[in-house]
Amino acid sequence: MDQISDDHPAGASTAAAQDPQSVLAGIAAENADALVDLFYGTFMQDAEGSAFLSHAMVQERLKPGLRRWLLELLASDPDGDRVSFEAHQRAIGAIHARVRLPAHLVMKGTMFLKNALAADLVASPLDRDGLASALGLLNSRIDDAMCLMGEAYVSVSTQGAEVDEAFRLFAIGQDSTVDRESQRAALMEWSQSILFSLLGNGGAGGALPPIGSSPFGLWVHHRAGLMFQGSPSLETINANLQNIDRVLLPKIAEAREAGGPPLSALTSRLQTMVDEIKFLLGELFQSVAGLESGRDPLTRTLNRRFLPSILGRETAIAIKGGAPFTLLMLDVDHFKRINDGAGHSVGDLVLRQVADVILDTVRLSDFVFRYGGEEFLIALIETNAAAGIEIAERIRQSLERKTLNLPDGSDWRVTVSIGAATFDGHPDYTHLIDLADKALYAAKQQGRNRTATAQAIALS
Repeated sequence: MDQISDDHPAGASTAAAQDPQSVLAGIAAENADALVDLFYGTFMQDAEGSAFLSHAMVQERLKPGLRRWLLELLASDPDGDRVSFEAHQRAIGAIHARVRLPAHLVMKGTMFLKNALAADLVASPLDRDGLASALGLLNSRIDDAMCLMGEAYVSVSTQGAEVDEAFRLFAIGQDSTVDRESQRAALMEWSQSILFSLLGNGGAGGALPPIGSSPFGLWVHHRAGLMFQGSPSLETINANLQNIDRVLLPKIAEAREAGGPPLSALTSRLQTMVDEIKFLLGELFQSVAGLESGRDPLTRTLNRRFLPSILGRETAIAIKGGAPFTLLMLDVDHFKRINDGAGHSVGDLVLRQVADVILDTVRLSDFVFRYGGEEFLIALIETNAAAGIEIAERIRQSLERKTLNLPDGSDWRVTVSIGAATFDGHPDYTHLIDLADKALYAAKQQGRNRTATAQAIALS
């Protein structure tokens, strides 16, 4: 690249006296910061890629990581420790897939790196044979690394696609009659809340609640998108929801202030759209009737293998739309004592009743996973830190007060510790899981039967 070559025209003043490997490593070290900026400049010029650099923490981590990768790759012989080299490149490729980094932008940025380094090699005092050798090293090492990353990227992406489809089949294979009727009821509840708002105080009530943030709207945005992916009926429902919130409700609010026939016509139009949504909802469930499904057989919560698919999607939604979401990591306190003292059958019963309390407390649009033996992971969608703590405490207090009934007629009481972490912009969902896990550890260290937050840990 011209600006790199102009700043460092020779790469290294003694290049002629050095071997091609040393010259290549020296040029890379001398221009590392400019090369990293060049690579990420590719992302900043792309609307899709710039989302990954909108968060300062990501930029601070990725840029030093790329700098380190480049210097290590060009400064040492990868064949010296081939096993470690391959493992490292594949790990990077897996991370790229997990955060859904656009592969074509990675390839484009890498191409710019190679071109810039090649230009600096040409400008160095290397003789013809030395230059050919250095260019060969540059191409072979970067291409080798990119091939390994690409293999891992494809593998992880394929697994993710398979899990996405598995979850879709799982989600639509639940008791569809119950789910369909629950969502119909949620839709009608929202519709009635609008009518009550219009009729209350002579039609001059408060703000009209948007359907997009209602329980039905949240279900459509988060769960239905997975269950009925690509369905034309779902696309029409989404279009109707946007039309209601962005066009119809504002017009109804204006007409409410003025009164008169226009309000009646608008409410009639609203009812027509609600009826259409209800009809399309029936079509969605009818189209997938009979498909098989599965849950954790003990607790009836989501299987952990669906976690990458769901959290990856929720992370993408949060990055694109700015809506918060919070993870809760919950662990039953002293669960080993229950298993050892009362037996595994009692332990299973306790876990089942703990799961029931969690599922009864969260919304239908939230996700509850069986994360480990006695651990549950709860994804509270469109939930900020304060609301997440409130829900965590509601779960914890409900279990603290609840008497668990055992088959022999005896009672048992349990407590839980909870770690809470709210999405902070990082595109890798495992980062948020780690924060929630650390918060859970802090809750246990502080005496158990409490909720700790990742934000509080960061400030302490």
